[in-house]
Amino acid sequence: MTNIRVLTLYERIGGEETVNRLVESFYRRMDSLAEAQAIRAMHGADLSPTKAALKQYLTEWLGGPKLYSAEKGCPKLRKRHMHVAIGEAERDAWLLCMRETMNEVITDAQARCEIYVSIEKLADWMRNTAGNPHDTSGSHP
Repeated sequence: MTNIRVLTLYERIGGEETVNRLVESFYRRMDSLAEAQAIRAMHGADLSPTKAALKQYLTEWLGGPKLYSAEKGCPKLRKRHMHVAIGEAERDAWLLCMRETMNEVITDAQARCEIYVSIEKLADWMRNTAGNPHDTSGSHP
């Protein structure tokens, strides 16, 4: 009986180097795309801490080392973002930046598709403004 090890998405896309390129490219788009102005304004002038956190999160989320949870605990992304209003427009702007970034950086088309399907669901889950389908508590930023 042969044990076949299945590569994680993190490994399939190129690991740390690719995640670093993804994050840098993503924030360049956020800085440059007119459609992303509103979501860029939600961040501070210095993106260094935000970039570091996203690199850690994506590394772990894609099946790499558990960098994010080791430092910050359970991600609870939606709860961590409740201080900013995220509606459809913000979700769509974020996804635009991420989709263009993935198309640029990730060469494995199948992996890119798998990631996008999951990240699209995650981005939708982040919506926290009135009328979103994920919040029944009635509290919104």
